[in-house]
Amino acid sequence: MLSRDSPTMPHRPQSTQNSGRAAARLLDWYDANRRALPWRALPGKTPDPYRVWLSEIMLQQTTVAAVGRYYREFLKRWPDVQALAGASLDEVRAAWAGLGYYSRARNLHRAAQIVTHDHDGRFPADAAGLRALPGIGPYTAGAIAAIAFDAPEAAVDANAERVLARCFAVEVPLPKSKPELRRLAQTLVPAKRAGDFAQALMDLGALVCTPKRPACAKCPWTEDCRGRAFGLAESLPRKAAQRVRPLKRGAAFVARNGKGAILLVKRPEKGLLGGMLQPPLGSWTANFPARGTVLAQAPFEAKWRLCPGVVRHGFTHFELEIQVWRVEVVKRDGELWLAPGELARAALPTVMRKIIAHAFDSPKKEKA
Repeated sequence: MLSRDSPTMPHRPQSTQNSGRAAARLLDWYDANRRALPWRALPGKTPDPYRVWLSEIMLQQTTVAAVGRYYREFLKRWPDVQALAGASLDEVRAAWAGLGYYSRARNLHRAAQIVTHDHDGRFPADAAGLRALPGIGPYTAGAIAAIAFDAPEAAVDANAERVLARCFAVEVPLPKSKPELRRLAQTLVPAKRAGDFAQALMDLGALVCTPKRPACAKCPWTEDCRGRAFGLAESLPRKAAQRVRPLKRGAAFVARNGKGAILLVKRPEKGLLGGMLQPPLGSWTANFPARGTVLAQAPFEAKWRLCPGVVRHGFTHFELEIQVWRVEVVKRDGELWLAPGELARAALPTVMRKIIAHAFDSPKKEKA
């Protein structure tokens, strides 16, 4: 049994020889067990940097399952970076709607324009150059450089963090341990097949070194795993206690005209859900506003009726509860009204679609 004070314990670099053997075992496992993902190049095929970049931006804080449909639709509509750069920002936002973290759509569009106009349509081949593009941080730069260009860069997503924390028995909680986990990953990156190694580490975390009940018997690193040796594997990585997210409350105003079109407004370009569409909203405070305050926030005077229940939605830093007020109107000019078919293609975030659905799908026990 390893001693926890042993010089072979975590945070000490492995020898080049040991790192090479560990990388070779993982790559052998990957060759036999790799996941088939829509953005992943087939064995022996050269990865397309555009597809790698697009998938990595979409995968930021988003699951593989959620990304697949959006990735395919983007590729079908904009098959290369020049096509994406030529799209309007509103078109990109509409295609992104529902994927969350909407600043990514703006950064994606801006980065496509920079690559097209400043780099002749070619992505930088190194992490430093990639980090200069909007929306690309250290992890994403490393992942793209490794996978698209086989650069010897570490790519440490949540799956890889879990593998590394367990393998090296890193007990410092996330996110404080992120720099150390990245450093440890970098010591393992092989000189050749860096891209495959990056994807292998992700796949190992997704398929074997899972959050609960890791399949240690199937792991190519099981004999070297210090977390397993000390009986810590399933408890790693440690995570700092989550802060309680504050609760905000407010009102939304959903107006529908005789043709079934819904009144929408555009949010400011900067800030939460920047540039996306929404029904008119009141201010968000700790408590629901009184009726008089609500009606003063409405976009126009009308017989607004309060729908029963509330719409709940979680953002990264707070929880939101919305009371929905609805009204049927004849016709109003000079405003943005979208018909049901247009709503399906509009740049509406998930929470705004929930609000609209609540207005007209909820039981009609309304309060005048």
